Order: sequence, then C-alpha cells, then structure tokens
Amino acid sequence: MAAERFAQGEASSVIAKELRVSVRSVQRWRRLWDKSGPRALRSAGSASPPRLSEAQFAVLEAELAKGPVAHGWPDQRWTLSRIKTVIGRRFHKSYTLQGGRKLLIRHGFSCQVSARRAVERDEEKVTGWVKETWPQVEGPRRRSMRGSSSRTSPASRWAQSRFP
Repeated sequence: MAAERFAQGEASSVIAKELRVSVRSVQRWRRLWDKSGPRALRSAGSASPPRLSEAQFAVLEAELAKGPVAHGWPDQRWTLSRIKTVIGRRFHKSYTLQGGRKLLIRHGFSCQVSARRAVERDEEKVTGWVKETWPQVEGPRRRSMRGSSSRTSPASRWAQSRFP
C-alpha cells in the first residue's frame, strides 16, 4: 500500500496521516523502498511467536464462553484481569493486561458494555427515580449572573458571596 503511494509521489506526511503512523516511519519505509524496491517493505512477521497457539486460543474461547461464574467469580463480567487469570490457570502462561487485550483484539474480540438489561429491571421505577430522586441529588442549577469566570476577580460568584 505504501509502495504504491511512494510510486505516485505522495508526500510522507499525507501517507503517515492516512495510515496512522509517524512521519518518520514513512520516511524510513521510503528509504527502504528507494534502496531495495517494494519487496523491502514486506512484513517480516511478528517479533516473537504467539504464546498461545490457535488451538489453545480455541480452548480459551470455550472457557470464556462458560462465563466468569464457572471460573469462580461472583458476577457475569469478564475483565482483562480475570481473563489473564484464566490464561494463567489453564495454560500456565503469563500475560500482562495489555498483552491479554492485544491477544483478544487480534482474535476479533472488542471491549463491550452489556447490550442486555437486567431481567429484574423495572422501567417504571427507573423512570420515577429519574424524575423524582435524581433532581434532588443533582441539586438546583445555578442561575447565570454577571461576572467573571476567574476566581480571583472581584466580580466572581465566590467573591460576591464572601464580600457583599
């Protein structure tokens, strides 16, 4: 992709912005391309082999499908920390939280918030709470007054309340 753009004469900054990489990376790629052609830009693969094989990841996926409760946690929320623990227990491999996150993303997982509502949820009670209780918790809104947003200015609300 970058080699085609180099051949078209596109600026490094434009390529970098669209590929979401640094301009220096694009300049380094361009030097390689100039010296050795498009084959020099081919990926050499990952720096190290993955810790979990595809077969092991399939087992991990089955373990995650069982849910956190099956692994001893009290609720149905998977967190990176919990997934890291399952990997350690099941495969005796250690991942950092970010390493676990990258592993999951590489296999098509994404961070999500539950799409379903609790079965016990009572919409009428929620609506009543929002209308009656929340305004009391939130408190009244301040009316706008003339003055400055600066706390050190004599015209500020704080100064007006302290020094009438």
